[in-house]
Amino acid sequence: MARVPRRAASYNGPMASFPPVRAVERAIGLLQCLNRQPVSTLDQLHRQTGLPKPTLVRLLQTLVAQGLVRPAPQPGAYVLTSAVRSLSCGYHGEPRVIEAAAPVADALTARHKWPVAVAVPDVDAVVVRYSTIEQSPLSLLHSSINMRLSLVSRALGRAYLAFCSAEEREALLSPLAHSTRPEDRAAAEPGPLRAMLEETRARGYALRDPAVRPVSNTLAVPLYEHGRVVASMGMTWFASTMPVAEAVATLGPPMREAARAVSARLDALADRDAGAQPASGR
Repeated sequence: MARVPRRAASYNGPMASFPPVRAVERAIGLLQCLNRQPVSTLDQLHRQTGLPKPTLVRLLQTLVAQGLVRPAPQPGAYVLTSAVRSLSCGYHGEPRVIEAAAPVADALTARHKWPVAVAVPDVDAVVVRYSTIEQSPLSLLHSSINMRLSLVSRALGRAYLAFCSAEEREALLSPLAHSTRPEDRAAAEPGPLRAMLEETRARGYALRDPAVRPVSNTLAVPLYEHGRVVASMGMTWFASTMPVAEAVATLGPPMREAARAVSARLDALADRDAGAQPASGR
């Protein structure tokens, strides 16, 4: 039975010596589980968190009282409310990437209908920070925002890993070799992995490992700021509607053109922000 992972405290201030508050860990883990599917039953949450059902009920009732969760129409099921957005409205970790990529991603979905996502690196994965799922009539998910995706098996991760600097790639791959996540298994086989990354660089785009969610596939491209990869952008389609070769021929050119447009916008925004900085010593 999978349990909510306990994370070591990363805060380095005076409170770092205190042990983490278990109730808070459980509540955060529960919110993360609720975010993985549109509707969550008590049985699902019990399996995913490993928490006793009475504990889950108390936590859920607390979240309901706070307006973050509500009971679903079916008995014993729960859904998140729009109030959960208030938990992330103050986060501004990648505003420039999103500012540059959002209008381009929106235009891609308006033209091709398939959802587009933008992901940024986060320690040992990439995390989706922008998605056009809500604008797309063709999507398997209700949301992908804040989803963590493998660097070695997901297209968005591969597009970042293949095109970042050799030094950064080695730094990212070293801990992944010991990862216990099934989707990171390829990191333990350096030969085939490096061959895949070389092939990805040669063709200019990445594809998802076909063994991961075979119902769909993603074509992803790197996004650059002044020559340095800072994010990746991918479009996802139903595997039953287009074979990979047709998708590459159809979606590859507009995705590469979109990547160039986003990278140009990033360069301009970086120059704008650098010009807005006060001169040193003043």
